[in-house]
Amino acid sequence: MSRLEAQNIRAGYADVTVLDAVDLIVPDGQVTALIGANGSGKSTLLKTMARILSPTGGHVLLDGKDLHRLPTRTVAAQLGLLPQGPVAPEGLIVRELVAQGRYPHQALLRQWSRKDEDAVNAAMSVAGIADFADRAVDTLSGGQRQRCWIAMVLAQDTKLVLLDEPTTFLDLKVQVDLMDLLASLAHEQGRTLVVVLHELSLAAAYADYLVMMKAGRIVSAGTPDETFTAERLKEVFDLDASILRDPASGRLVCVPNGGRRRVAEAAQ
Repeated sequence: MSRLEAQNIRAGYADVTVLDAVDLIVPDGQVTALIGANGSGKSTLLKTMARILSPTGGHVLLDGKDLHRLPTRTVAAQLGLLPQGPVAPEGLIVRELVAQGRYPHQALLRQWSRKDEDAVNAAMSVAGIADFADRAVDTLSGGQRQRCWIAMVLAQDTKLVLLDEPTTFLDLKVQVDLMDLLASLAHEQGRTLVVVLHELSLAAAYADYLVMMKAGRIVSAGTPDETFTAERLKEVFDLDASILRDPASGRLVCVPNGGRRRVAEAAQ
């Protein structure tokens, strides 16, 4: 049984329905990427699975139990979330931010312990931010700040991690480094990740399971080899592109045909 599953989900905002009868079984111990055009419902689906947004129909199951009926502390101890564009309070240092990930494990009779300290240090080490643990978060680069937020989620010590567009507005090299980190969490630590991504080639390169959405529905779901095709990109994004396989890495790459046509025309 999958730890996280969406069954016949309907959800939206006010009187607007965004998701309509969505079913998704999230594979354990893998990176699942949600992709689709703006307004396709990918972030709405993530928020519903993270219990930020309540569905108007259907259920999200965590270990077979209705996620939206479980106590908040129970969910926080099992599922971590990195929302889109998080902002740290001014002057907060890195170690303090990462330590916030331990709050779900605190209680009246269980205050800060050596186990919490070890979890924070381990999270900063895995995220590669231990060297600036005592620096203010707002003095760091965009990529470094994003690693701090990921470290906070890691310190929460959950097997399920949901991330909403963690690579947005970052340079390509930083995006690749972050995706390398996220992939290692799944493949080396056995965590289950669900990631909303805009960058198509990045999604195809790093996802073990790729979910393509359009108009509040899942159009295709499977391995990149199964789903990341020129026909699907045309259907979901109205994008004319060729799908190539990088000979060095074996990863799939999306090449828009418009640019290729302009190069061919210029050569004539």
